[in-house]
Amino acid sequence: MNNLVHGYYRFAEKAMHFCYLNILWLVFTLLGLGVFGIMPATAAMFSVVRKWVNHEDDVKIFTVFWKSYKKEFIRANLLGLILFAIGYVLSIELHILRSQDHIAYYIASFGVLALILFYAVILIYFFPIFVHFNLRVIDYLKWPFVIGIVHPVLTFILIVGIGLLLYIVFSTIPALLIFFGGSITAYLLMLGISQTFSKYEAHT
Repeated sequence: MNNLVHGYYRFAEKAMHFCYLNILWLVFTLLGLGVFGIMPATAAMFSVVRKWVNHEDDVKIFTVFWKSYKKEFIRANLLGLILFAIGYVLSIELHILRSQDHIAYYIASFGVLALILFYAVILIYFFPIFVHFNLRVIDYLKWPFVIGIVHPVLTFILIVGIGLLLYIVFSTIPALLIFFGGSITAYLLMLGISQTFSKYEAHT
């Protein structure tokens, strides 16, 4: 009985930590007016879950979050601007090619779709690498691509697994996404991707 009560308490405590982190992420994203808040807030959230993945259970969530948010505000927004520009150019290019009648443009659009797929891989791996490694700006774009391509099975599992989980939650209890969507996703990404870091730490 005591084990059951202790297990329930631990589960409730973990759930509250994830909920609290998710709310911090949403609040600090809004404090940055969305556009300037999303990148540093997400980096701060990944900084917290990185400690959880590394079994640092006694984490002062707000302290770690706020310290990372302030420290990475400019750098995270700079990289966010670069990522947004890349995504915007790719989306415009795809729209232009798909709006043409000639078959050559349609075929060329598949090349852009391949680039968009690679771009998605960079986005998936970006934040775990951002909070774990201290790199040059350009390397924060290079290494997510390299690690994501070198580990296609992991990439596939992350995309399909997390995508399916979020879809099921959205289809059944969508309100849970407000309280846990960001933090749980960040934790699962960090948990999976961090397994590859030991192979690359000597090269970064």
